[in-house]
Amino acid sequence: MHAGLGWLVLDLGPMVQPVAAGIVPAVTAGEDFDRGLSIRREVLGDEFVDANLAGSDEFMMTFQHLVTELAWGRAWSGTALDRKSKALLTLGILAALGRYEELAIYARGALTCGATVGEIEEVLVHVTIYCGTPAGRQSFLAVHEALLSAGAFPAE
Repeated sequence: MHAGLGWLVLDLGPMVQPVAAGIVPAVTAGEDFDRGLSIRREVLGDEFVDANLAGSDEFMMTFQHLVTELAWGRAWSGTALDRKSKALLTLGILAALGRYEELAIYARGALTCGATVGEIEEVLVHVTIYCGTPAGRQSFLAVHEALLSAGAFPAE
């Protein structure tokens, strides 16, 4: 302890880089971007990705690079969870955060990754219970609209 500072200093030894399950280690930003762009296109579709990139000026391309490298090139390229699980998890997170405008994008992505309407619905049930009925209602409405537009419900 340093006198008079009230701090306790511990010697933790040499720092060791942890190896996280399923995370791609030691790659360059360029590799992350290329891998991320490929995964992003597979999940969200070329049309959506192309529109986002084409609609971005130099300022917004900073965001496009970040999301493509970090979200898609790192998180979505990990191997511990399959893409369907990641898509369902992402729906729950976005709903919990109140990012309802993003739910339509990722609901379609969840379908692309093999999620069923029933699995998506169950995620939203959990959101409703754990985040409250206002969040659940808004999430159900946003996802319902996306599923309708994707033709995910049987024709009546």
